[in-house]
Amino acid sequence: MNDRDRPTLLVLSSTYPRFAGDPEPAFVHELCRRLVSAFDVIALVPDAPGADASGIHEGVEVVRYRYAPRSWQTLVNDGGIMTNLRRNRWKFALVPPLILAQWWRARHLLRTRRIDVVHAHWLIPQGLIGALLRGARRRAPALLVTSHGADLFALRGRVPDALKRFVVRRANAVTVVSPAMKAALEKIGADTSRVEVRSMGVDLSERFVRDEAQMRSTDEILFVGRLVEKKGLKFLIEAMPRIIAGHPAARLTVAGFGPEEPALRARVAELGLTSVVDFVGAVSQADLPVRYRRAAVLVAPFVEAASGDQEGLGLVVVEALGCGCPVVLSDLPATREILPGSSACTRVPPGDGRAIADAVAQVLRDPSRHRSAVIDARPEIERTFDWAAVARQYTAIIDRALAAARAPQ
Repeated sequence: MNDRDRPTLLVLSSTYPRFAGDPEPAFVHELCRRLVSAFDVIALVPDAPGADASGIHEGVEVVRYRYAPRSWQTLVNDGGIMTNLRRNRWKFALVPPLILAQWWRARHLLRTRRIDVVHAHWLIPQGLIGALLRGARRRAPALLVTSHGADLFALRGRVPDALKRFVVRRANAVTVVSPAMKAALEKIGADTSRVEVRSMGVDLSERFVRDEAQMRSTDEILFVGRLVEKKGLKFLIEAMPRIIAGHPAARLTVAGFGPEEPALRARVAELGLTSVVDFVGAVSQADLPVRYRRAAVLVAPFVEAASGDQEGLGLVVVEALGCGCPVVLSDLPATREILPGSSACTRVPPGDGRAIADAVAQVLRDPSRHRSAVIDARPEIERTFDWAAVARQYTAIIDRALAAARAPQ
């Protein structure tokens, strides 16, 4: 196959790195750059203050579109769309131009470029944009839609559920990142006959790997994630006095940023924990492995937020395991597929500070057993979550979607 015969893949996303080293989630780009061996990949993503210009980035043609004056383009980053809308109600005014501008630019690309497949990340709005674009064209591109969690769990109600069902019906293929999400689609009456469970990936071959030369702490507890309700950090903070009572040298490092930071810092002060809880802010993907390799345990205290939003999977857990770090993890439906039955992950009821404290104490008391379990579990983690395996799976899914779109009706 020569280059002119390669299918062109148009990726629609809202979350995308703005620049090299951006602490924002990078999983859409990480998948895109691993698909360039099979497809010509165009990523159509929102512009943002400080973002790089449109251009080729690691083989991906990144097209950034404006949806407001540049200094106002703050709907997507620093917490995500749903968090920003809850924090600043005026940003609802940015939603229509964000969606319309992406639809308009995608429509233009379909008219001026040969687009064979559209991969829409998130059911709403990108999946809806893709579904509408398919309906408006005589020779429509294939459509793959991937749901990551917030679009499914946080956007609830009769109208959003109807839109989700419409998107699933129009798509040639749909993926969700955990079995719990497929069950959630079934619950709202969506046709799940073409829905597959396929997670995003983690670089377990080069970045998130163990380093025997680095000494692991016996005292440092690590939290990594956005400081929003569904990450559950407040329950880990509430657990710290009990942890310290049994392990006085214990310290908590918080790697992340978000709208809950002021309230969380205030609670730390109220509990007299200022000297033992360190908020280090955003940490780039390149710098995260050092944190994971040093920590005694990662705690991922996920909960269901009041809005219904919850984790789609929780890849920080996989990153930590890849670096040899034991994990204490909330027992939610979406997280149960990560090493079920292995002591590499100690599961606790969501929102239970006492259970978190007891589980952390267990790891700190017997670190060797838990670290050995992590090492033993690595082959399974690689088979499921390494980007090489995930990219092969998505290449096959895209090929099947393309074949289905081209099949005689």
